[in-house]
Amino acid sequence: MPVLEIRRKFGKFVIPMLENYNTQLFDDNLRLFSAMIDDIRAAEKYIYLETYRFGEDAIGKRFREALLLKAQEGLDIRLLVDAYGTQANELFFADLLAAGVKLRYFKKIKFFLSNTFARNHTRSHRKLLLIDDKITYIGSSNLTSYSISWRDLNLRIQSPITHKFRGVFFKNYEQYKFYELVPFEKKKIISYHGYNIIQDTPSAYYQIIRDYTLNLIQNARHEILIETPYFLPGHKLRKALTEAASRGVTVKIYLPLHSDVPIIDLLRNKYLGPLYKQGVQWRLFTPDNLHAKCLLIDGKRFFMGSANLDYRSFRYQYEIMLYGEHADTVRLLQAHIAETDRQCRDLDYEKWKNVPWLYRFAEWLITPFRRLF
Repeated sequence: MPVLEIRRKFGKFVIPMLENYNTQLFDDNLRLFSAMIDDIRAAEKYIYLETYRFGEDAIGKRFREALLLKAQEGLDIRLLVDAYGTQANELFFADLLAAGVKLRYFKKIKFFLSNTFARNHTRSHRKLLLIDDKITYIGSSNLTSYSISWRDLNLRIQSPITHKFRGVFFKNYEQYKFYELVPFEKKKIISYHGYNIIQDTPSAYYQIIRDYTLNLIQNARHEILIETPYFLPGHKLRKALTEAASRGVTVKIYLPLHSDVPIIDLLRNKYLGPLYKQGVQWRLFTPDNLHAKCLLIDGKRFFMGSANLDYRSFRYQYEIMLYGEHADTVRLLQAHIAETDRQCRDLDYEKWKNVPWLYRFAEWLITPFRRLF
């Protein structure tokens, strides 16, 4: 059985449901930001926020204002923003700092005598908002106007699971300025009442989100649905997808027709034709950038959060994903993906085959650098 296979490899995999969850799904960033700010305004004890991008723009200012009001009420407010992804400097946060907000920039860019690129490439790509041990937001959205029209994917979970996420937050919060790769731990999975929290730290040898993804694909029996903005997986994952298709599993991968990183689109496109010929179905999202990160397996199991299906997320970045089999959450995700599908078109394989030779040459030229993106 699939669950037993994964339990063997990763240990405790599923815990029976012991409590009710109030879970909402947000794939519209305007609605998401409004809900987040409403929850911030209603906070009573603490607000912990971790994000890759905190915009120095209209959205960033809305969050700054809401956080300032709560800081003036004396709440414990901590912000962990990635030093590369977040352009807003400490002057932007000056009023918050004066009001007692604790702000940390995750790994500011530094020069080293050796391995400067590798050390500075280990970014915190996680997106979490935690409030009062009651409310958790987890997903793919950055707090910026830049991505306001993108199709993202976030869950708001009203449950004591927040105190588990709080521990995850503080682990990153405490190691925010260390540049050595953190020694991997054999157990990075936190189980709580039907959910598993999977946290990844940079490692060349132990990439648990990649391995978890691989195991879910290998154990799928009927259907694999994947949303990802960037598709640059290694050989093992590509092989697992084609093997699933060959054994009769429906494999659909949803990508943006044009993402926000054109060079990654150029790199990923070389894989589309070969995998298409082996049974993988490509659905290309046309209205804007599809920035959601999600796997839905057999209509029963889901895996969602901050990680992209690419080498950079698996190898270099601090990521966080949520696994579960909660039926109500699965239904929310099914409806979300059905709406994504409605706004997609199929890969035109004939057009893919007949792209200009200059395009193919560019693909070949940059392929050796694919692990840097």
